[in-house]
Amino acid sequence: MTHCRFCGSEITLSLVDLGEQPPSNSYLTSADAAEKTFPLHAVVCEDCHLVQLADEVPPDEIFTADYAYFSSYSSSWVAHAKIYAEAMIERFNLGSTSKVVEIASNDGYLLQHFVKAGVPVLGVDPAAGCAEAARAKGIETEVAFFNADTARRLRALGHGADLMAANNVLAHVPDIRSFVEGFTILLKDDGVMTVEFPHLLNLLKLVQFDTIYHEHYSYLSLLAVEHIFNECGLRVFDVEELSTHGGSLRVFACKSNSVRHEDKLGLAAMRDKERSAGLGERAAYEGFDAKCQAVRKGLLSFLDQANRDGKTVVAYGAAAKGNTLLNYAEVGTDRIDFVCDGNPAKQGKFLPGSRIPILSPDHINSAKPDYVLILPWNLRAEISQQLGFVRDWGGMFVVAVPRIEVW
Repeated sequence: MTHCRFCGSEITLSLVDLGEQPPSNSYLTSADAAEKTFPLHAVVCEDCHLVQLADEVPPDEIFTADYAYFSSYSSSWVAHAKIYAEAMIERFNLGSTSKVVEIASNDGYLLQHFVKAGVPVLGVDPAAGCAEAARAKGIETEVAFFNADTARRLRALGHGADLMAANNVLAHVPDIRSFVEGFTILLKDDGVMTVEFPHLLNLLKLVQFDTIYHEHYSYLSLLAVEHIFNECGLRVFDVEELSTHGGSLRVFACKSNSVRHEDKLGLAAMRDKERSAGLGERAAYEGFDAKCQAVRKGLLSFLDQANRDGKTVVAYGAAAKGNTLLNYAEVGTDRIDFVCDGNPAKQGKFLPGSRIPILSPDHINSAKPDYVLILPWNLRAEISQQLGFVRDWGGMFVVAVPRIEVW
């Protein structure tokens, strides 16, 4: 019996079982390297409505010193961070006497924009390689997993925050209660926190099952986040819909006893939207497994037809979501020759599970494949524009989620 990682209730409702898979960012140094696999099974707590993995991979199996995800390699994500920083500085009147703390600050992709505006910052990230890259940009960074204990230590060191940002990390923590309590501890009395996360509503409606991987312990709705925050001494007062990561929410919260921040109209509208979609009811989650199986069947049918037609297929973007998809569909080098990625830290390695080699993007031009399968479909516009030269030899682009699309 699985118990909820937040409220402790027994869980009996399965969302989707994606089988045994290696951690999605554990890239291999050789095609025959040994690797560990873990169950990848998402389930639903019917009491607090937190969607979560049934099994827990220890964080130190994932966020190692050579953790390979660097946010700055996505130009659109850096631009998104810049717009965020400018908006927060204006909305909350941040300046040289303020303090911005980002949790999961990665390589400084976001905090660099506050630094340029003269706002003091602190980054917190468990991956030493990312922290080193951030420090090279002049961003003070603490290498640590964030939780209530870390927050108490940082508060004692004088890092009380006017603004705390946590983009795409709330889903990444196994002990979500201690993590959220850390914000209550580190925030100043009238401080504000924002969290961004892929919206569970989009995962369900658009069959975005490839966003399920071991780094993501939870899959979040406003319904679940409000419940968790309330339990931990925080009050949600605003929410915005974002286009990032296939459709995300940015939630604004403050301490429960803060009177400075009033609830905004968008909050009631999002509550209604989730209620209308039935996120508080069992029926909203049933049948999702079958939809995922249909996506797997569609990808395999496309790849097998391409093979029969003598067409070559390569992939672009050695992304975690791509690894979930390929391993769920049991796709390997027999169907995809190689994957290209602009991140030098990944080049020369092999995808976990599928063991497909990762090459630099210039290999696409030399190989001239018939199809380029874009694995990070949320960046399809950016990537297809960057690879526009594929059209020169009649090549085409493909995405597999929520269904096969060739253009």
